[in-house]
Amino acid sequence: MTMPANRLTTLEIRAAEQEKTIEELSGQIAEQWKVIERMQRKLDALTDRFLALEEQTGDEVPVAKPPHW
Repeated sequence: MTMPANRLTTLEIRAAEQEKTIEELSGQIAEQWKVIERMQRKLDALTDRFLALEEQTGDEVPVAKPPHW
């Protein structure tokens, strides 16, 4: 009867290892999500800044062909 007991022990060990791996992956995903949110906020701020600068200088640039055309 040692064979089924060994199989059960092996399955319990695998389940515990998988649970640990899932917890570690979940933690990594949470950290990556924080980084993504931080980057999105920076991108939004840069987009707003770029659009504001574009509005300030948009009318001052004349539209004309370069002299070499």
